Amino acid sequence: MAKEKEIKTNAMRILDKNKILYQVNTYECDEFIDGVHIADKMNQPYEISFKTLVAVGKSKEHYVFAIPVDKEIDFKKAAKVVGEKSIELVPVKEIQALTGYIRGGCTPIGMKKLFKTIIQESAKEHEKIIVSGGKLGTQLELSPEDLIKVVKGAYGDVIA
Repeated sequence: MAKEKEIKTNAMRILDKNKILYQVNTYECDEFIDGVHIADKMNQPYEISFKTLVAVGKSKEHYVFAIPVDKEIDFKKAAKVVGEKSIELVPVKEIQALTGYIRGGCTPIGMKKLFKTIIQESAKEHEKIIVSGGKLGTQLELSPEDLIKVVKGAYGDVIA
């Protein structure tokens, strides 16, 4: 039992604290692999496998978007959803300092600060979705409603 505690990420501790049910999936991974390749490796459908994108608006506010791994963000739609004139993705080299997570291990749950978070509305169609677990090689499977609740997020149509 003690060993299991050692592998808990900040995201898992937050889910535990909020009494949210989740499943942990792990895979071998030493460096960043894109979500499509991970979904293929884990035999998971793309539509329930979500990647986490961090963006900054013209106002300098930061936003988090969770979208299916095989989709691309539509910057115009995403900006409109969060009430910005325009947004752009945060450079990869700034992700860890901003969120506390590294590329490939970035999850909407438990970032250094609670940023406005938008989950692609297609998530509502699924009982469970998969997001990063907070470190490379770890995923969390949970209901989209629980994800929305824990990150105080909202649904929106932000994909191209």
